[in-house]
Amino acid sequence: MMKKHTSPPFPQALHGKKGINASEILEVLSKGLNVNKKAFLTEQVSAIIQCKSPLKYKDPGCPTISVMIGGKVVEKALLDLGASVNLPYSVYKQLGLGELKPTSITLSLADRSVKIPRGIIEDVLVQVDNFYYPVDFVVLDTDPF
Repeated sequence: MMKKHTSPPFPQALHGKKGINASEILEVLSKGLNVNKKAFLTEQVSAIIQCKSPLKYKDPGCPTISVMIGGKVVEKALLDLGASVNLPYSVYKQLGLGELKPTSITLSLADRSVKIPRGIIEDVLVQVDNFYYPVDFVVLDTDPF
């Protein structure tokens, strides 16, 4: 509980008094007012009042995992929760994943370029630890790294 000593506003302290002299005015102004109030603050406001700054963490980098596709280990595969995963054509050839299906997909990339995939390959089993996941790959003519 916080105790705060504040002076009341001048007209409010003297309201209703008649025949006020200078000593009474000085007494009211110097005595002040005791107020007991609780203030509930959020963590952010409390941190600002206490001059605490939040902890700074290092950049964790790219979220990558090691996976196995077609019996071959792929190190540092980008962890992606999307509906399909882009795969460079050169990596596709190394993995020997079968024939590509034609597709009418066009991809608009972040640099505003447009890529037309060579094709797609569906339901490729990707092993992560002891679990197998069917993944759809969109095969592109891009550099692997």
